[in-house]
Amino acid sequence: MTDTRPESAAISDLEHRFTQALNQTPAPAPKLTAVPGHAAMAASIPVPAASPLDGSTPGTLPVGHEVITELRGRASVRIGEAAAAEPGMTDQDRRQRGRSIINEVVSQWATKYAATATPLTSAQEAQLKKAVFDELFRAGRLQPLLDDPNVENIIINGSQVRVDYADRPTRKWDPVAASDKDLIALINHISRMQGQGERALTPATPNLNMRMADGSRLAASAWVTPSPQVVIRRHRTRGQGLDDLVRWGTIDTTLAHFLRAAVKARQNIVVVGSQGVGKTSLLRAMAREIPRNERVGTLESEYELYLHEDPEGPEVVAYEGRESNGERGPDGKLQGELTLSDLFPQLLRMSLRRVLVGEVRSKEVVPMLHAMNEGEGGSMATLHARSPQLSIERLATLCLEAGIGMTEALAYRLIAQAINLVVYVRLVDETELVGPDGKTGRKHRFVSHVMEITGIGEGGRPSHQMVFAPREQDGHREARAVPHGNISQGRLEDMVRAGLDRSVLHNRWGSWGAPLNTVMPL
Repeated sequence: MTDTRPESAAISDLEHRFTQALNQTPAPAPKLTAVPGHAAMAASIPVPAASPLDGSTPGTLPVGHEVITELRGRASVRIGEAAAAEPGMTDQDRRQRGRSIINEVVSQWATKYAATATPLTSAQEAQLKKAVFDELFRAGRLQPLLDDPNVENIIINGSQVRVDYADRPTRKWDPVAASDKDLIALINHISRMQGQGERALTPATPNLNMRMADGSRLAASAWVTPSPQVVIRRHRTRGQGLDDLVRWGTIDTTLAHFLRAAVKARQNIVVVGSQGVGKTSLLRAMAREIPRNERVGTLESEYELYLHEDPEGPEVVAYEGRESNGERGPDGKLQGELTLSDLFPQLLRMSLRRVLVGEVRSKEVVPMLHAMNEGEGGSMATLHARSPQLSIERLATLCLEAGIGMTEALAYRLIAQAINLVVYVRLVDETELVGPDGKTGRKHRFVSHVMEITGIGEGGRPSHQMVFAPREQDGHREARAVPHGNISQGRLEDMVRAGLDRSVLHNRWGSWGAPLNTVMPL
């Protein structure tokens, strides 16, 4: 095809410097194709009826990425000149000025383009302006995916990009960068523009973990893998409460009533499950039940709970870890790094009534357990574990790995004294199964167990009993959590004072309503 685009002007030194500073990657038109062998995924939460970003819709960009590159270069020169003329320009002012300049540059280009080819529609011209703005000020070719509320995960392996959706099958996406070098530049651009500015993906720091402006969590690695690896996990909901989780089928009204009373009765709770099962969502929903006049501390590697931004939540002091600059001091420690265990002592000096740890991964487990033991109660955390029982062993292992000389017996004693309830969230992924009716399966996320830790038991290990668990009787099986009537008298009395109707614990089948619609019986 003959190139009918207007001839571009020579790029000046100013443009080169500005473009280099932005360190951003050009953008191709996105095209989607289904990944063979991946079945449709039904949403576990309410989603919009349709997305404008499917490759078969008018949302596809009307020009190739070489045009975006050219227009980005033109706009960057003028934005650089404007920034140099006004040294005190704020980021917000620079974005506003940038949007105005981009609109002018694209409009001028579109006018010349119309003289030699089919003119762009107003909608196409608006798409082009947005694409150039995304290149300069947002996430470039990743931005359409970040704008889609139905995207759950974006997985990048060099030039290969896979997108997991909540409302449709997993799909492949066109490369988001022209090369591995450009992909690394894109990730660093995102880190500077909307993440934590001190974090970067470099040979000295080949692993990067950060939060994005929309609350997504990005993890990236390079130089230690054959090609750059990037995973962006989306947090598609941030303001949900327990009633929302009832609507989505994660819990039923019986369990919502129990968990609400447990939070208000200041029970120490650990939410456990596998990766991506919804632990953070459940913890966030329970945290919204904390009285608004309470002062709460949150501790996270990257903000995911966002309780400090929730107007309906309690008063929050939010601490976030910090990665190192890649250098080591004379003592061998990474310079600039602040781990959760480093931050914990300062957090506990903030006159808090509860502490919430976004995810327990390392030696912060010890101060967390001590805080649960020594405080008023009501602290919460999440933990990766394959079953509620294994959560005890996982916590003990982390205690022993903390490097403070803790014994197994002391670890078990600390766990037994600190934790009251373990809530296990289960994920059943049937997206690759097809039922007898020819319909594909879906992902099911639900609470299957609530386990009470009752003290020190046989062999010095924490004793426990199931307050909620699956039930099978007379040919009827419920794989989701239903009451089993087991709870210590003291804990029951505390929760009744906090509003628990004890009669709900005698509802043998809970209040799930419709049966769990799985392809294979659970």
